[in-house]
Amino acid sequence: MTRLPLLIIIGLIGISNVFANTLEKSLYIISDSIQTVDSLLVPYLSFNETDSYTKDSPIITLNYGDTLKLWVYNLDSISHGFAIKEVSGNYTIPAGDSVYVEQVFVDEGLYIYHDTEEYPKNTYLGLAGMIVVNEVNDHNFYWNIKEHNAEWNFNLTEGLAVDWENYDPKYFTINGNSNPHINTDTLARITGTVGDTIYLNIANTGLSIHSMHFHGYHAEIMFSSLHPTHQGRIKDTFPVYPMETLRLKIVPHQAGEFPIHDHNLVAITGNNIYPNGMFTTILITP
Repeated sequence: MTRLPLLIIIGLIGISNVFANTLEKSLYIISDSIQTVDSLLVPYLSFNETDSYTKDSPIITLNYGDTLKLWVYNLDSISHGFAIKEVSGNYTIPAGDSVYVEQVFVDEGLYIYHDTEEYPKNTYLGLAGMIVVNEVNDHNFYWNIKEHNAEWNFNLTEGLAVDWENYDPKYFTINGNSNPHINTDTLARITGTVGDTIYLNIANTGLSIHSMHFHGYHAEIMFSSLHPTHQGRIKDTFPVYPMETLRLKIVPHQAGEFPIHDHNLVAITGNNIYPNGMFTTILITP
């Protein structure tokens, strides 16, 4: 076995440290609402980059070896939790309080940050976002996929119990949007040209399995938090389990506009109306 001289090893370590950065971020937990595809306002929670509410929890992007320094502020009237799944410890944040989280990311991939308090209640209600480590190029798209039962949102925010064993969602979203509004989200709507290398980063922060099916193209699994041995598989359909993350690579071989949707057909509906659910298209130009 060839051994590298000690000075070279030290030099390589030094180079990796030079390129490692520190990212300082703040997240604010805010209680508000989300609008369904049929215009119903439903109680909802989200992480926000400022103290102004938006329904979309931020996507945090880092490089291999970077350190994330994160303040999480709870602007809600009740206690919440915080964790980066499979990476950090669990933190409790009383109402009006905050916690500081510092984490070095030594492995590339996708990670879910979420509220661990009374799990799965607050994660289901919207408190879950995505951390992406080592984006490969600029052609990256992001899907936070989720399903909702409006009645449950009202009950949970009023302190009422729900039967988690009999979950019956009625709305299905990508980044909080259903079809046709998904196609107006530039982070979700996949676009490109023939021959591009495109990456789709998916986090399932809901409670159901979503089997995403591509028409027109195949994709290669680059990362799976649940099934790491599936890396390298090339398919057109990808089951994504609750709290799983998945990174896919797509190299389009033909121009056109083709559907992408959940193979569980109920998930293409919104309150039983088709196709107002988890349905979008990929648009590739010559």
